[in-house]
Amino acid sequence: MSRPPPLSIIVPVRNDAVALAGHASSLAAWRDRECEIIIVDGMSRDDSADVARRCATHLIESRPGRARQMNAGARLARSDWLCFLHADARLPEGSLEWWIEGGALPKRAEWGCFRLRFDSDRLLYRLIAAGINGRARLTGIVSGDQALWVRRECFERMGGFPEIPLMEDIEISKRLRPLGPPLILPGPVLTTTRRFEQVRPVRLVLRMWRLRIAYALGVSPARLVAHYDPDYPRE
Repeated sequence: MSRPPPLSIIVPVRNDAVALAGHASSLAAWRDRECEIIIVDGMSRDDSADVARRCATHLIESRPGRARQMNAGARLARSDWLCFLHADARLPEGSLEWWIEGGALPKRAEWGCFRLRFDSDRLLYRLIAAGINGRARLTGIVSGDQALWVRRECFERMGGFPEIPLMEDIEISKRLRPLGPPLILPGPVLTTTRRFEQVRPVRLVLRMWRLRIAYALGVSPARLVAHYDPDYPRE
C-alpha cells in the first residue's frame, strides 16, 4: 500500500464553480505536493464538477449539506490529518510543513485552524476578520472560513460533523474543545469577499449574528437555514 498523503484537504462545493475556479491552481499545487484533494459536490447545477476535475485527487458526489459533504470526504480521506476548506478560500503557501512528518506542529496538537484574512484591504473587512480571529482565540469556536484542521482519529472519535444544515462549525468546535483550545496557525487563510459583496457586508454580518443568537436560544438549524440560504434543499 502506498504511503498516506501528509494532508487530506476536503472541499465541499455546491454551485461554486466561479469561486472554485479562482483557487483551482492553488489546490492543484497542493495536489502536486502529494496532498490529497477531495472535492465533494452537493449536486451542483453549475460547472462545479468540471472545475473540480482540474485540481482534485478525488471528486465525489453527495446529497447537499456542507456537514454531510465534509463527512463524506472525511470517510474517503487517507491522511492522518484532515483540513476542511471552503471553495472560496486559499491555504497559505508554505504551510504544508506543519503536517509533513517531523514538521512544526506541537506533538500534542489535535486540532486548530488558521488566522483569517480577506482579499480586500478595506477597513470593514479587516475588522470582520479581526472579530472572527478574536472569537476563535477567546471562545475556541472556529469559523468555517478559517480552514479547520484536525487529527483524523480525533475527528472520528468525536463523530465527525453533526449533519445539520447550518452551524456545523460551532458544533464541531464544541465537540473538539475538550481536547484543548484550537491551535491557530498564523497563515493566513485568504478568503474572498464574494459572499459579502452579494448582499452587502454589514447586512451579512448582522444576519449571521442574528442567526447565531437565535441558535444559542434554541432555534433549530432546519428553521434557520431558510434565512441564510433560501435555495438550501428541503429534506
